[in-house]
Amino acid sequence: MNNFEIGEIARRAGVQTSTIRFYERLRLLSKPTRVNGRRRYELGDLRQLRAIRVAQEAGFTLAEIATLFGGFSKDVPISTQWREAAERKLTELDAKIAQVERMKLIIEEGMRCHCIRIEDCLLLLDTPAKEESLAIPM
Repeated sequence: MNNFEIGEIARRAGVQTSTIRFYERLRLLSKPTRVNGRRRYELGDLRQLRAIRVAQEAGFTLAEIATLFGGFSKDVPISTQWREAAERKLTELDAKIAQVERMKLIIEEGMRCHCIRIEDCLLLLDTPAKEESLAIPM
């Protein structure tokens, strides 16, 4: 049985010790056993920390991670939980990608602008085609 002190598990997981204590408060990580008053973690805790990191890298918020790891029925397999959360996240990411693509288009169009007066700028024309191609969601 691997038993790690907080500094060792933090180093292995690539996080700060304060992050581990924060995750415990959020219940993303279970309360560790204590030996002589010191926190002791097991290999499963290290795996949980790595799973949290992977989920964060995929764009999940801590609240979404909490739901993913603990907000489903125990009868629902983790693969199903992951798939449901991943489908929601992919929809969200597609919307963000579309928004970033619109932002990039506006910046590229603006870089081609050589207007002397703002009134002459083609980016500001009130044409339906321009509005459709450069529409920014509010």
